[in-house]
Amino acid sequence: MFESRNPSAIRSQREITEALLSLMKKFPYDEISVKQILLESGVAKKTFYRNFDSKDDVLFSKIRAELCEYFSVVDGGSADVLTTIFAFAKKNKDLLLILDRNDMLHVVLKCMNENIRSHKQGKVSETNPFVQLFDGLDSEYLIALNIGAVWNVISFWVHGGMKESPKYVRDTIYQYLTRLDPSVCYNPSICKNDQH
Repeated sequence: MFESRNPSAIRSQREITEALLSLMKKFPYDEISVKQILLESGVAKKTFYRNFDSKDDVLFSKIRAELCEYFSVVDGGSADVLTTIFAFAKKNKDLLLILDRNDMLHVVLKCMNENIRSHKQGKVSETNPFVQLFDGLDSEYLIALNIGAVWNVISFWVHGGMKESPKYVRDTIYQYLTRLDPSVCYNPSICKNDQH
């Protein structure tokens, strides 16, 4: 997406994005064309390409914009990471359900992974429930592991229609984490055989 502070451009970007999401409720993503987006939004082809490169750019820009808010809260360090990600999921329920319907929830994970290195350069917020496990280890890999694990739980929850409350799912993860015992989770014999 081409960044602009021009109110007309911002309005066009919003209309194009809303048109794509509306079409995704009715048609498979792969079958939606830029022409359909133009008809649905009422914007001219020239306006579309002044703001976006493709329909993928429209979708990725929407997801990145929503994630930007999530990462700013996480980077602020004042909110619990799991609570924040579940608040993100609840706020974006319609978007996530549309993505799930189109088998595209992985796009959110891809956008999250793009942000791992750009946010706080691998520093871990003290409100991250996994922070004690990171001590002395390369946090970027562990952040990727945790994002993948938590996102898989959220994807499972979304695929089930998000029937349980975010608090219930989050609390289930917390209860699991409190049960972790290093002697159960770590097997030294695995490392002995690995010479790399």
